[in-house]
Amino acid sequence: MLAGCGAGTCQVIVTTPMEMLKIQLQDAGRIAAQKKILAAQAQLSTQGGTQPAVEAPAAPRPTATQLTRDLLQSRGIAGLYKGLGATLLRDVPFSIVYFPLFANLNQLGQSASEEKSPFYVSFLAGCVAGSTAAVAVNPCDVVKTRLQSLQRGVNEDTYSGFLDCARKILRNEGPSAFLKGAYCRALVIAPLFGIAQVVYFLGIGETLLGLLQNPQP
Repeated sequence: MLAGCGAGTCQVIVTTPMEMLKIQLQDAGRIAAQKKILAAQAQLSTQGGTQPAVEAPAAPRPTATQLTRDLLQSRGIAGLYKGLGATLLRDVPFSIVYFPLFANLNQLGQSASEEKSPFYVSFLAGCVAGSTAAVAVNPCDVVKTRLQSLQRGVNEDTYSGFLDCARKILRNEGPSAFLKGAYCRALVIAPLFGIAQVVYFLGIGETLLGLLQNPQP
């Protein structure tokens, strides 16, 4: 569990900026669509509904490079690490749950203490442990996503921190909101970690490294 905690902490340093960019790219389409609908409604109300509304040209979708540049210019390096605390609260507990659970499940398939489990046992153990850990930390993932969304739609709340965000979600949307996307996250995480563990336990990485270090003549 301590090793998983350390691994999750190191991972967050690399993945938080990527999570920030991913969320901004995903939000861009939603915000643009909402603005388009509001503009059309405003135009219809101004014209009294007597003339057909002229559709405004769609705004260009931002790119990851553009978002990175804008964040660095407006917020500095800290802008890329917005929501770092929430990301830690998601990924560190995930690793704490995942690694011990996988180790115990994988050990069930060992016929002897010195032998490795069959690859399908490692795959199933990775799937079960990954999906279980993903669902367990999904409430923190929901809060993290809300905090890292820089653009707000109409009537959407703003948050001052993790606890403020969690309170507003609970008050306005109820406890079930913390499980939004849990099923999809489990579907993504299960095969991801199942395949990763199979690759690791089959020694594919070590074999490739050995070929690189000792090329055949």
